[in-house]
Amino acid sequence: MSSEATSQAYPEPVNRLIEELSRLPGIGRRSAERMAFFILKAERDDAMRLSKAIADVKDAVRCCSICSTLTDVDPCRICTNPQRDASTVLIVEQARDLISLEQTGMYRGVYHVLTGRLDPLSGVEEHDLTIQQLFERIDDAAQNCRGEQVREVILGLNPNLEGDSTALYLSDELRKRGVTVSRLARGLPSGSQLEYASRAVLADAIMGRQPVPDDQ
Repeated sequence: MSSEATSQAYPEPVNRLIEELSRLPGIGRRSAERMAFFILKAERDDAMRLSKAIADVKDAVRCCSICSTLTDVDPCRICTNPQRDASTVLIVEQARDLISLEQTGMYRGVYHVLTGRLDPLSGVEEHDLTIQQLFERIDDAAQNCRGEQVREVILGLNPNLEGDSTALYLSDELRKRGVTVSRLARGLPSGSQLEYASRAVLADAIMGRQPVPDDQ
């Protein structure tokens, strides 16, 4: 039976649910159908909890005004935690990278999420990221967590071509501002993603971070 014929066999609300679910990354038509029927057969309260969780994510979650990670309070809990070293800022590309590093339990500084990486071929320029906000945190302590001066910036970008190019640009600009610049140790496989690295590898990368040479 064709997909068109199959869709005609479903009630319209079920069709719409399948269509929306199939738009999710990695979800094909068959997977979307299975998910739709799971929701259809679930107790109403269970289905409504899923619906409310989706609504709450869209209504309550936003970017932290300091570090740009995802949060339901502003500033986020990491930025306001007095036990974190606000003078040390670890730069990551995405919020999921921050979560991976937090799971190691080895890092006690704060973060800055770029929300991407420089990629001119794909049209991603400096103004598309939170680079200017990073510079403002360094230039003006009042813009940083709890008003502390930034003294060290750790480059925690993914070890691939675009990540390395972004790190090179940032290291040049950061040195002009008189801060210490280091990077995660290269125990991370080249070309990989932080979110897929194990906790042990990430912990070693944090503890073994290295100064970025001036000529790089």
